[in-house]
Amino acid sequence: MSKNIVNIPWSKEEADDVYHISRWGDGYFDINDEGHLCVLPNQDENGPRIDIAEVLEEMKAQNIPFPIVVRFHDILRSQVKVINETFREVIKEANYNGQYKGVYPIKVNQMREVVEEIVDAGAPYDYGLEAGSKPELLSVLAFNDNLNALTVLNGYKDEDYLRLALLGNKLGRKVIVVIEKFSELHKLLKLSREMNVEPMIGLRAKMAVKGSGKWSDSGGEKAKFGLTIAEMLTAVQILKDEGSINSLKLFHFHIGSQVTDIRTIKEVMREGGRIFAKLSQLGAPLEYFDVGGGLGVDYDGSQSTNDSSVNYKLQDYASDIVYILKEICDAEKVPHPNIVSESGRAITARHSCVITNVIDKIETSFTDYETNKIPGEHTLVSNMRELFDTLDVENAQEIYNDALDTKKECLNAFRLGILKLEERASLETLFWKITKKITSLLPEMEFIPENLYDIEQGIAPQYLCNFSIFQSAPDLWAIGQLLPIVPITKLNIKPHNNGTLVDITCDSDGKITKFIDINETKNLLPLHELTPNEDYYIGLFMTGAYQDVMGDLHNMFGRLNEVHVFCDDEDPTDFYIEEVIKGSSCENVLSAMQYNPEAMAYTMKKNIDRQIASGKINPREGVKLVDFYEECLKSYTYLKN
Repeated sequence: MSKNIVNIPWSKEEADDVYHISRWGDGYFDINDEGHLCVLPNQDENGPRIDIAEVLEEMKAQNIPFPIVVRFHDILRSQVKVINETFREVIKEANYNGQYKGVYPIKVNQMREVVEEIVDAGAPYDYGLEAGSKPELLSVLAFNDNLNALTVLNGYKDEDYLRLALLGNKLGRKVIVVIEKFSELHKLLKLSREMNVEPMIGLRAKMAVKGSGKWSDSGGEKAKFGLTIAEMLTAVQILKDEGSINSLKLFHFHIGSQVTDIRTIKEVMREGGRIFAKLSQLGAPLEYFDVGGGLGVDYDGSQSTNDSSVNYKLQDYASDIVYILKEICDAEKVPHPNIVSESGRAITARHSCVITNVIDKIETSFTDYETNKIPGEHTLVSNMRELFDTLDVENAQEIYNDALDTKKECLNAFRLGILKLEERASLETLFWKITKKITSLLPEMEFIPENLYDIEQGIAPQYLCNFSIFQSAPDLWAIGQLLPIVPITKLNIKPHNNGTLVDITCDSDGKITKFIDINETKNLLPLHELTPNEDYYIGLFMTGAYQDVMGDLHNMFGRLNEVHVFCDDEDPTDFYIEEVIKGSSCENVLSAMQYNPEAMAYTMKKNIDRQIASGKINPREGVKLVDFYEECLKSYTYLKN
């Protein structure tokens, strides 16, 4: 640690004001007395606590290298319970006659371990699954064997997809094929006759209401999926003519993921409820009302309509759906349908996090170069030194403006050969010292001039983190999704630096420069000074939805090691690691890119053998080099700890 750094104690409340853990954590995360981030698997402050730092120590003892994905499966199971219990309570309170029959859309996180936990936790509630492609349907048919649970099928469908759906019906499953494109209806009816099985059919409507947030274009009249009102009426008539009207079971709409504004939910429910009621009055025996996805997650804790937030709670969401649908059905005198939602993000987001070790700190400015006065130095250097020596709170703006001008003159003089390289180094070092000193003076200023606001951003250190944003947080890079980012330890010590994060890819986009704040994003994250021979870990939280399955192999950085953590109140640590899943090795990702690792190893061995034969490498060294190359092929794609 730098000799100038003093550890200033920090309260739990002060840390929470900076990282907003209590706002985005939804009761699942807290800070313990040691200043470590911990998990409350039961959302109970007096219940078991899993110290994440202790999880990391156990991993290190098992020689599991970083970076890692940590899955807290108790959170996953808890979220399944919470959504089902919330809808049940609202339905009972409203005297609603239908039931809640939710499904988990596996596109949100298709990992087998995640799907298995959701199916198991949802079994008491007959909680089902949703698929949107042929591979997803294959997995759903294998895992959703609860005869009382729904299997809802969305997406465009070919003949094999439809045959698989009908196979599910033959097995006694409640597999509902949602018609997204009108031509699918004729194909399904034809195949059902061939296979001698009655299908279960749903109709997806194109809603006039559009969603709110990043995915608002998923809804509306120009939406990619769904049927117009005219197409739905025609579908109902075709089913009547074919004698298959009793196969029509479900009405469905979807207005996009992460709906930020509860008013959008209210509006689409009023439109969707009326369409459902009118179809029912026309003789469509609809049993299920599927509101699709959209239940959002408050990533930034602002409880607003920001793209990374929502201005409602699960209770509000469920209440609006149940009460509005009940009101419309009662007014139209049609039976209350069972309610289906496809709320994948809300189920999975919080259970998973990415934890990376910080490799180093990259300083934008270098201030250790000698800047003492040298006889005969250029006047520009002397002028910059004088600016530094006279800098105070009162003249900071004037000094900064003069320093910028002097630095510009320095560059021009250097280009003309007037300034020595050493003089340029001394002058630039003095400039960075000025900017750092101004940054330290900002808290003392009653009014901060506009041109001084960006100084700290310009000199902020970059913390080099051992992971790839493109693999582990693709939404953060691709669409500007905000994720909570918090140090795992030292939360009882005031951070010394405000910095940004960069990953180990060679891509300049591999950086994080936007962080959550209450009102709007901030450009810097408070971080602690790195201590020699002491690990410093950063956690990216709420990565359980989409991030696990959408990462790419940029720079051939592959999937991360995973640990699955379960609560155990009888254990002294309140947890145990149930499973470890190894991430990608170098040979895994090379094979994925059509390389042949065995052939590569053979080629390298031949090259080394030639060097041995020529006497340039001795045999003992040659064997070690061959072994080293082969070991690297089998190794983790990320940097060694």
